[in-house]
Amino acid sequence: MSNPPIPIPLRLLRGNPSKRRLPREVAPERSPEPPEPPDFLRGYAADEWHRIAAGLHQIGLLTVLDVMPLSAYCVAYQHWRAAEELLAQMAERDPATHGLLIRRQDGNVARNPLLKASRDAANDMVRYAAEFGFLPAARARIAAGVSYEPPGGGKFSGLLVE
Repeated sequence: MSNPPIPIPLRLLRGNPSKRRLPREVAPERSPEPPEPPDFLRGYAADEWHRIAAGLHQIGLLTVLDVMPLSAYCVAYQHWRAAEELLAQMAERDPATHGLLIRRQDGNVARNPLLKASRDAANDMVRYAAEFGFLPAARARIAAGVSYEPPGGGKFSGLLVE
């Protein structure tokens, strides 16, 4: 199975070390401002949208076509955060197992289903985040592709006359 294609804006930000000609991309029209979150995003999901949308839009990774995938990320974030908050509340009330185990109706002990809900939501978040390039490894690749010139010029500044 091959790797999925990398969006052109991400490839441009990372640089083009292979020096291969980049394909022409039919880019959707970008508005001057980031798109607004869909109406169905509420609470933590809407908060997360507002936290990250401007940054994604600024580097060209959020257009009107990206609204639903980013919404899916935000909903996964909301589910993860809600599960983690409930687990924290249960941990406060249960010093023995910290909410990791629950007693079923038949009297047996079982693993708390919130653990799976939290893990599944976190996995979804990571998968969606990779699509937008904002995992730590993706940021490192992007930072490596952006040229940097130190203030005052580099070590060899001024040696070449223009």
